[in-house]
Amino acid sequence: MNSLWATITKAFPPINREGWPFVAIAAILTVVLGAFWQPLFWILLGLTIWVAAFFRDPVRVTPEADGLVVSPADGRVSRIVDVLPPPELGLPAEEMLCISVFMNVFNVHVNRMPITGEIEKIVYTPGKFLNAELDKASEFNERNGLVIRHSHGTLACVQIAGLVARRIVSWTTEGSHHSAGERFGMIRFGSRLDVYLPKGTVPKVALGQTTLAGETVLADLAATFVAVPVYRVG
Repeated sequence: MNSLWATITKAFPPINREGWPFVAIAAILTVVLGAFWQPLFWILLGLTIWVAAFFRDPVRVTPEADGLVVSPADGRVSRIVDVLPPPELGLPAEEMLCISVFMNVFNVHVNRMPITGEIEKIVYTPGKFLNAELDKASEFNERNGLVIRHSHGTLACVQIAGLVARRIVSWTTEGSHHSAGERFGMIRFGSRLDVYLPKGTVPKVALGQTTLAGETVLADLAATFVAVPVYRVG
């Protein structure tokens, strides 16, 4: 029985609570409008299935080891570069390693904590909705940044809205403590996640690599550094 249930949940993962209103609206439109024209029913049924798939929230198994940084999003590694962190985060104006994960409209969009630690600061910044794959999206797009204090120092994780995305959702608060892999938010309909690590961190992923939120290891801070300073932000 347990193996059967595991097979079913793997084939049909649960829908995140954020998605149920959208699925319900799509289903109602399918029934009501489809009653007037059968071809429209099948078109809207396909749309309803896609909406349900977009908000799927599969179970993930996060590797447990001190210092491991896991991907906060499903998608593709689109950028690995040393850059200055967003100024609104209050981190020192020093270059950090930024690993960007781009999510298309077919990826799971639930975001997960990249490392075990405390949310020291959350900063929401309104902005534009440029293509999330562009470098300038980090500077001009709507975004929500988290500064996370952990056992090896401080890192930042930034949710960036994209060309289609129009809503960043966060389920965490400042001062809360989370384990790596825990759900902390999502971005609706296409977007990007940036993870800022100390300069000198050795990435465990390559450009173009596919990632799974909460499972794919981006870096191992314990192996890279003996000690990393903890940046206090106010």
